[in-house]
Amino acid sequence: MEAGRGPMRRARGFRLDRAIARPDVQSLLARLPVARWMARRDGADIFDILQGFVASQVLSALMEFGVLHRLLDRPDTLESLALTCGLSREKMDLLLRAGVALRLLKKKRNGRYALARRGAAILGVPGLEAMIAHNRAFYRDMSDPAALLRGSGETELAGFWSYVLDAGHGVQAEEAQRYSELMAGSQALVAEDTLRQVSLKGVGRLMDVGGGAGAFLDAALTAYPDLSAMLLDLPDVVRLASNRFSQSGRDSRVTLYPRSFRTGPLPEGADAISLVRVLYDHEDRTVADLLARAFVALPPGGRLIVSEPMSGGRRPDRATDVYFAFYTMAMGTGRVRSQARVAGMLREAGFDGIETPRTRRSFVTSVVTAVKPT
Repeated sequence: MEAGRGPMRRARGFRLDRAIARPDVQSLLARLPVARWMARRDGADIFDILQGFVASQVLSALMEFGVLHRLLDRPDTLESLALTCGLSREKMDLLLRAGVALRLLKKKRNGRYALARRGAAILGVPGLEAMIAHNRAFYRDMSDPAALLRGSGETELAGFWSYVLDAGHGVQAEEAQRYSELMAGSQALVAEDTLRQVSLKGVGRLMDVGGGAGAFLDAALTAYPDLSAMLLDLPDVVRLASNRFSQSGRDSRVTLYPRSFRTGPLPEGADAISLVRVLYDHEDRTVADLLARAFVALPPGGRLIVSEPMSGGRRPDRATDVYFAFYTMAMGTGRVRSQARVAGMLREAGFDGIETPRTRRSFVTSVVTAVKPT
């Protein structure tokens, strides 16, 4: 029996990943008809990851030269686009061919270039153009991912989000507007997905903490005509919200609170509180403190709604566990949490009745709701 245990040990010690990592095994797989498709697929997927940064920069260049907007008006020729964009014919050809390869553009039979469906969709997503331009700072921070992971040196995103880092002290009106416009641009999609997953039926007054320029509240007030609202954010940001509600004619339904949500008690009077893209900007200690104050501000039976991009948890998600996880790390204070982690923090704050609706689009938002016990 002892003699037979050697081969068994070797079999148990076999590791598929080590075998696949050997060049001779890869060569063999590429020759075997049954395994050839797997080797080709793996190779293509790996190269897709490798060239992902270049693809994003091609998109950035197309946006910077205004190619998508020009082609939205009408299809155009290579020569005309080169002239209007100030590029040589050779370089314009290179950019357009890359756009076609990425299925952002298409080349018609008459030789003119036009928008493909994916390219048109970029122009139709609110806030996406601003985010593409803003990502340049993120990409510069990601140019040395090892340094970013070690936490050595300042990042550009930390500078941009000084709004978050210093709790509003010394934030200039221009910076507050830049922050709020960037967030408000993408907030339409967030509001849409949040309101599809969470019903506000029965809610009389909703307080949006860290509500920015009021994009989410405006959508909620539109969907629920009998709803009244409260918005709390920094003074310079609240001014932008005030302008929004005045323009939409809903200012009489909203009470504004120009203050930081990081200090002092939250206002009472709402039977539901929303935290939309707020928690993932902050470290655990700040989040725990905010949830505790939200618990105090709510009446028994009051609801708390958390909506933001969340980690896939035990099943890592390509959008949130790659893009948003590294983005919030580059901010310096942020952290992407899973629905389970957010639910756990809500329980620690005293909430129960926790629900985690199925996520529709993880790259837009996920939702967790909870209730203050009666």
